[in-house]
Formats: sequence, C-alpha cells, structure tokens
Amino acid sequence: MEATLAFPLLLGLIVIALFFDFLNGLHDAANSIATIVSTRVLRPHYAVFWAAFFNFIAFLFFGLHVAETLGKGIIDPGIVTPEVIFAALVGAIVWNIVTWLFGIPSSSSHALVGGLVGAGLAKAGFSSIVWNGLLKTAGAIVMSPAIGFFLALLLVLIVSWLFVRQTPFAVDRTFRMLQFVSASLYSLGHGGNDAQKTMGIIAVLLFSQGYLGSEFYVPFWVVITCQAAIALGTLFGGWRIVHTMGSKITKLNPMQGFCAETGGAITLFAATWLGIPVSTTHTITGAIIGVGSARRVSAVRWGIAGNIVVAWVITMPAAALISALSYFAIDLIG
Repeated sequence: MEATLAFPLLLGLIVIALFFDFLNGLHDAANSIATIVSTRVLRPHYAVFWAAFFNFIAFLFFGLHVAETLGKGIIDPGIVTPEVIFAALVGAIVWNIVTWLFGIPSSSSHALVGGLVGAGLAKAGFSSIVWNGLLKTAGAIVMSPAIGFFLALLLVLIVSWLFVRQTPFAVDRTFRMLQFVSASLYSLGHGGNDAQKTMGIIAVLLFSQGYLGSEFYVPFWVVITCQAAIALGTLFGGWRIVHTMGSKITKLNPMQGFCAETGGAITLFAATWLGIPVSTTHTITGAIIGVGSARRVSAVRWGIAGNIVVAWVITMPAAALISALSYFAIDLIG
C-alpha cells in the first residue's frame, strides 16, 4: 500500500489515537488531583486546571524513552498495519470507558499495552511480541505500586520525625502549601509518562506507512498534540474515580497527601527516564495505601484496595481480548 493512498485512513487513526489520549487524561485525572482535592487544599475545578497545565508542559522535562518503548518495544514494528493499530486502540478505549463508567481506577497504560498485544497476536501470533519490552512493562504492574507504597510510607515516617515538635495546626498549614509542589510534580510525571504512550502509537503508525523514512523517531508535532490531548482530558476530570482515589481507600490529611504525591512522583520520574510505561493509577494507589498503612493498617479499606488490584490484574488480558476480537472482525469484513 502506498503511503499517499493510506493518508485518509492514517488521519482517522491519528484522531482515534488522540481520542484515547484524551480519555487517558479524563480517566487518570484523579491520579494527579485526588489527594489535593480530598485534603481540601484546592477545589476540584481549580485542581484540574492546575494538573492540566503541568500535564501539558511535561515534554519540557523528559526524553521520549517511553514513546520508543511503546512504538517498537511491545510488538514488532514490522507487523504493524493500520488494522493492528485500530484494533489496539479499540481494545484500550472500550476497556477505559467500561472502567470509567464503573469508577474503577484501572490502568489506561496497560489497557493500551494489552490492546497492542492482542492485535499483534491476532495478526502474527507469538512471533509478533517483543518479549523484553512486554515483560518489563508487565513487571511494572507489581513494581510501580510497591515502590510508590514504600516511598510514601518512608516519607511519612521521615516527615513525622522531622515535625514531631510542631503543633498539628503548623504542620497542616505547612503541608497545605507543600501539596501544591507535590501535586505539580505528580502531574508532570503523569503527563510525561502517559502522553508518551500515545506518541509511540502514532509514531509507529507513521513509520509503518513510510512517513518517517528508515529511522523510527517521534515528530515534534506528535509530541505537542499528544500533550495537549491529555491535558484537555484532565480538564474534564474523572470525578467518579476522584471519589474512589481520594476518600474511599483511606482518609488523608495534607501531610499524608504530600507524601503520597511525592512518593508517586519519584516513582514516575524514574520510570519515565528508564523508558518504562508504568501505570500512574497503580503508582498513586500504592502510595495512598502506603500513607494509610503508616497511620495504622486498619485505616486502609482493604476490600476496596483488593477490588482495585483485581482490576489491575485483568486490565491487560481484557483489553487484549477486546483488541483481538476487533482485529478478527476487521479481517472478516475486509
């Protein structure tokens, strides 16, 4: 197929990919703002503007390692066709909408990875999978919330020791200010890691159609467009999931909110620099559970946390199944 003949289809697929990016921001808005809203440091509408701004400017602070992983490190770029990308996006978008409607903080990132894997398997079988990248991403399902948990727990212990002689009022006032910093950092990490996933999808699509020449790279217009799409999605907010993340798992005060956001942000920064497409949802949930556990184990509503973990486990296979069925349906129609 000549690149020029594929242009209308290519343009439509890019729009669908950007719609997924928008849904990612909508679905994952809670990751950036849940703690700062639940501690009443910012009203929800101000918080989403705050988060959206830092989502958008994240490209100024990070390389494009995650985009490269999604573009050529999950399935073999050589088997990528418009049909594969379309099926992958359908799997990710359908699963995102289902979990959003039910207020389940599942991972948009792993839904997209699952969609790619399902479409790749449907087209070319197991030979389509780049196992090193997939296993690295799958390992992050366990590692990112665990690291977020322990960093947040450690920060609570350090902060509690440093401020042990301060009055509760003074501590609360200090961390209300510091939460602006921690929420900004987390929003940067969210925009830096999550927007790059859509960049990778669009870039590999362009590469497969011959628009990038012989070398895979991410054009600057793709970077800006994806950052804008995820920021716009964040502006619309994910209010159902905000409620789950901000208050149902455990009650937070400003100091705990700061520790959760900072622990999560450190995890995201490290993963983005290493090119690992982690879940911002998993990371902040692990951090929130960590600060709740620091107070006392019973402070965490473990039943709700357990339901969230179940959603984590089934996200990749569920999105992969939807994606594979979509590819077979397209193949039959074609």
